[in-house]
Amino acid sequence: MPYFDAASTAPPHPVARQALLAALDEGWADPARLHRSGRQARMLLDAARETVAEVLGARADEIAFTASGTQAVQLGVLGVLRGNRRRGAHLLHSAVEHSAVLHTAERWEADGGSATAVPVDRHGRVDAAEFAAALRPDTALAVLQSANHEVGTLQPVAETAALTGDVPLLVDAAQSAGRLPAPSGWSVLTASAHKWGGPAGVGVLAVRKGVRYSSPLPADDRENGRVPGYVNVPAVVAAAASLRAVRAEAEAENARLHALVELIRHRVPQLVPSVEVVGHPELRLPHLVTFSCLYVDGEVLLGELDRAGFAVNSGSSCTSSTLTPSHVLAAMGVLTEGNVRVSLPPGTAAADVDRFLDVLPRIVADIRAPLGLDLPAPAATADALVLDTLGRRCPVPVIELAKRIPEVAPGGRVAVLSDDEAARHDIPAWCEMCGHTYAGETPATDYGADHGTAYLVVRSGA
Repeated sequence: MPYFDAASTAPPHPVARQALLAALDEGWADPARLHRSGRQARMLLDAARETVAEVLGARADEIAFTASGTQAVQLGVLGVLRGNRRRGAHLLHSAVEHSAVLHTAERWEADGGSATAVPVDRHGRVDAAEFAAALRPDTALAVLQSANHEVGTLQPVAETAALTGDVPLLVDAAQSAGRLPAPSGWSVLTASAHKWGGPAGVGVLAVRKGVRYSSPLPADDRENGRVPGYVNVPAVVAAAASLRAVRAEAEAENARLHALVELIRHRVPQLVPSVEVVGHPELRLPHLVTFSCLYVDGEVLLGELDRAGFAVNSGSSCTSSTLTPSHVLAAMGVLTEGNVRVSLPPGTAAADVDRFLDVLPRIVADIRAPLGLDLPAPAATADALVLDTLGRRCPVPVIELAKRIPEVAPGGRVAVLSDDEAARHDIPAWCEMCGHTYAGETPATDYGADHGTAYLVVRSGA
């Protein structure tokens, strides 16, 4: 089964397997002990730390190992904020950061701090000058990912770092570590081993010398006092070995995967009607592409692709039990429904990509077929139309809008009544894709409903 979900977790690199098995035999003891077995484990741990530091452009004593990338982010954010309390309690981050950052920001605000999210453009990229302009005298930490986890857009880390002055900058490098060189200008850097083909359960927290850091957790002697608890030496050894191997292979493999992703980016809009490829077309990760299909339920699409033998992921709210739209896609102002993220692992065969491009159009067409979107359009006579989709979830409001907007004359207005939060993002995105004018929103009570929102669309003259 072709696995196209490397952005969630990459398949274990062969070197990781070999290193893990060897370290289980040689590095199982407590590295804090002075006996022979402990010293041997300590030597392996120190060597792994040196390897990770070299790849990330850090000093060995700046590297601490955590239980996950999420824990590394949480400790990095809260530790630097605590360490810079005299400066202030303001946290600055982009609107498209990983949920690990956003949830930590929520916790910080609940504890009395403040946080600001800097908006992004339609490609999901921040403007370095706008990011720097959002800094305040009391900003204690700025956070900017190296690359986005949903759409692959690279962020201007070096340019932003040059404008942030003495404010520490935490860079979440989970999606780029190993694949790309570590960006310059960071004060704190976090990463996650299972993203590059190492074992799960190993994160990296790198804190530059001179950065004020105070652990948000009780004191512990291990990992320079930053991460409490026993260190999983065999897993750390496997993580370091695979990071070095992936980085050594990156130049050739990135070029190969970039060509396959470029093929997907160009062919999907040609093969599937009403599709938008999102993310920056050039400043992006080499292995990741995301596109959104109008009038398609994301969960149904993923399920059908899975039955066809393809493992992919989605940022659509339809695939979430909370029905909350992807905060990344919403911040970009693009369609949040019918979303597919394809992230190719090293070694992906071109034949598998060709087969994906062969089955995708048929699957999307089959999902759309029962919706009646190809029925002849009725005569356009009305100047206004109200569509009541209250109580109906994604992507029904957009589907109903697409089916019935031909009923109004060019320049006529459609009011879509909806209580689905995704409609707030998807209806404007649909207008952008289809050439109609989004005229804003108003309470649905203006149209006789007892709750919800009315989203107003003006039909184009075409």
